[in-house]
Amino acid sequence: MVDDGSDGRTSVDDLRNAVEGPVLFAGDDGLAEEVQTFNRAAAHAPAVVVGATSGADVVAAVRYANQHGLPVAVQSTGHGAFVPTRGAMLVTTKRMTDIALDVEAKTARVQPGVRWGQVIELAAPHGLAPINGSSPVVGVVGFILGGGLGPMGRKFGFAADHVRSLTLVTADGVERAVDEEHDPDLFWAVRGGKGNFGIVTSIEFDLFDVPSLYAGGIFFPATATEAVLRAYRDWVEALPNEMTTSIAFLRLPPAPELPDVLRGKFVVHLRVAYVGDPAEGERLVAPMRAVADSIIDGVGVMPYSEVASIHQDPTEPAPYWEGGLLLRELPPEAVGALVAGVGPDADMPVQLFEVRQMGGALSQAQRGPNAVGGRDARFHALVIADPAEEQAARRSLEIVAPYSTGGALLNFQGNATAPDQVAKAWAPADYARLQELKRRYDPSNVFRLGYSIAPGADASGGPVTAAAAQGSGRP
Repeated sequence: MVDDGSDGRTSVDDLRNAVEGPVLFAGDDGLAEEVQTFNRAAAHAPAVVVGATSGADVVAAVRYANQHGLPVAVQSTGHGAFVPTRGAMLVTTKRMTDIALDVEAKTARVQPGVRWGQVIELAAPHGLAPINGSSPVVGVVGFILGGGLGPMGRKFGFAADHVRSLTLVTADGVERAVDEEHDPDLFWAVRGGKGNFGIVTSIEFDLFDVPSLYAGGIFFPATATEAVLRAYRDWVEALPNEMTTSIAFLRLPPAPELPDVLRGKFVVHLRVAYVGDPAEGERLVAPMRAVADSIIDGVGVMPYSEVASIHQDPTEPAPYWEGGLLLRELPPEAVGALVAGVGPDADMPVQLFEVRQMGGALSQAQRGPNAVGGRDARFHALVIADPAEEQAARRSLEIVAPYSTGGALLNFQGNATAPDQVAKAWAPADYARLQELKRRYDPSNVFRLGYSIAPGADASGGPVTAAAAQGSGRP
């Protein structure tokens, strides 16, 4: 329960007067709608919600939370909602939707309520494209802060690699502008550290001259599963960085909006995106087309505005369980094990099992160092299932666990939110640096919900206190 500030702290009325957006407390009408997530498996029950409309609203929310001893979480679209927010301050940023394109400089600056589809739509008429995700309804900021693996990843790297600057409200309730010259340590940490260091209120990133792609998806029948997966494993070895690919086992529902040939079927979905001459793209895809007759071949030249058609991610909210692993290799025995364990004849009720190719520009930071991990992997395995099928989903990941790097991609951690699981998203040295920066910028661990990084110890080896941090002279 949140008090009214009678002890001298900011009162409920003071908070409402300081914030342009709605301020809602547990039991208020409209709270359930305000905090609803895309992943319906996570149901928030915060003590107080601030529907932010500006950086000033976020500042007021964080300061109020500090005064009342509340941890702080943030939500834009709710795609990454795997840890329910309970008894905390939740800042919703969906009303902050300003976008500014600089066509000459090839950059975009957006607020945290912006989704990728909005950026793509504005940039496409200028022949420009962002390093977006596979879904147009995912929020820009959360995607970037977690690294950001997209359909052009092997060509351009992670989305976080191309951030020029950002503003964020840190745990002390101060809005800061950071880039490579201003608060460079914080700039390093935020790009890959997700929401551990503050609430981003704007972010500026590069756009690229990509008016079109040779891209799309090919659906193969269940009978071709092993042949297609084995061919894929060999095919990717010689692909240039301009080609980014993945392959997925899909158990499709009997949904009326699906084509008859896919409805209720098990299929193998090859996804490709080639940045370059379409004729070369067609030549590169030809070996996979020759493996088996396809059900649907949707690969061809497309304007970048149609990039979402490659993966065809769901755009309507639903409950789901998610998990992922980074792989150092995909040997022949792994292919056989996947076909046997997750293929069409397996009793494995998962909706999606995807193997995504890594490497190329994903292997190193593109605009100077940042905290994004997972650059040593050759593949990434992802599973999505109904929450009721969690055990089956875990078993499917165990099939490829022997080939894991031991690491993970933060944006694909899904339900792996325990501290030891979160730590796997970074190399040990980078995680130690993140803990030290967490101690510097958020010593009381205000932003401890979600994929939490615990503050490191102080020089004496003990846990740092807020008072000690304030006395250090560091922000």
